[in-house]
Amino acid sequence: MSHKPTPYSPNFPPGQGYEPPAEGGKHNESYPMNPHGDYQGPTHHQMPQPGPTLPPGAQPLPGMHHGFQPGFQPGFQPGFQTGFAPGYPHPQSGYPAPVMQQPAPQGPPGGWMTIPRGLSNCPPGLEYLSMIDQLLVHQKIELMEAFVGFETNNKYTVKNHLGQKVYYALEDNDCCTRNCCGPMRPFEMKIMDNFSNEVIHLHRPLACDSCFCPCWLQSMEVTAPPGTVIGSIEQEWSICKPCYVIKNASGDVVLRIKGPCCTFSICGEVEFNVYSRDGDTKVGKITKQWSGLAREVFTDSDYFGITFPMDLDVRIKAVLLGACFLIDFMFFEKTRNHNE
Repeated sequence: MSHKPTPYSPNFPPGQGYEPPAEGGKHNESYPMNPHGDYQGPTHHQMPQPGPTLPPGAQPLPGMHHGFQPGFQPGFQPGFQTGFAPGYPHPQSGYPAPVMQQPAPQGPPGGWMTIPRGLSNCPPGLEYLSMIDQLLVHQKIELMEAFVGFETNNKYTVKNHLGQKVYYALEDNDCCTRNCCGPMRPFEMKIMDNFSNEVIHLHRPLACDSCFCPCWLQSMEVTAPPGTVIGSIEQEWSICKPCYVIKNASGDVVLRIKGPCCTFSICGEVEFNVYSRDGDTKVGKITKQWSGLAREVFTDSDYFGITFPMDLDVRIKAVLLGACFLIDFMFFEKTRNHNE
């Protein structure tokens, strides 16, 4: 019985192009197992074709050409499409095209607000106010006032609703006036931008706020840039509620402010509503916010919020900011940590 191995013969019919390998085909190979350095490789006619050939009698599929793999065209690169940058895959059906340019990241909260560009007829430094309808005013805590009772110049940070800084304000006053006149003291206040440029200046003269002196009530002049009057705040005589009028540079009444009968509140807010010129339509408010028990009792560092229409003139917005400082001094500033 012969044990000669039988070569593997797949059960393919000869009609499909199958032909058994010739006996002793390996002895006819002309390629050495360890080619020398001068070996040039196979000739061009021995190079393999780009793709499998079709069996005899088979018809090419749609989009298929002889000598190429099915579904590929001459010059086509798999995974790429004309018009897309290298490295981006072919977009799948139902998915949008890749974004070539990503949006720039926004600035972190607590940074400075970006100044708007291209505004006309706007005083320099007031461009910030054209893009916002709300301001947050935070007074800085002074440790000397909290522990000693020695009155120092007030400092404020003005932010937008995103927490980005818009301005910072600094009272300019002498030591004798601050500690002798208390909250009724006259002062000059500088409001500066990110570049330490004074963009708004506030002037408060010495006056009285008592209803028994209707001819010598509180007022404040607002200039922007410093030296150019853009408006003023004037207190109106009233018995029950504090009332103010907001005037433009020409002295015309633009807005009115009406406060509550009682400006003292525990764990709550105190609102001074802003009305239109006729006093009937509410357009905004100045709110004294609750800043916490320890902060309210031991310091005079207050939180305020100001809301106004977005399309309001930037000059009047700046005057409303000045009205917030005037209200703070009149009703929420403390002397030796006791309410006046």
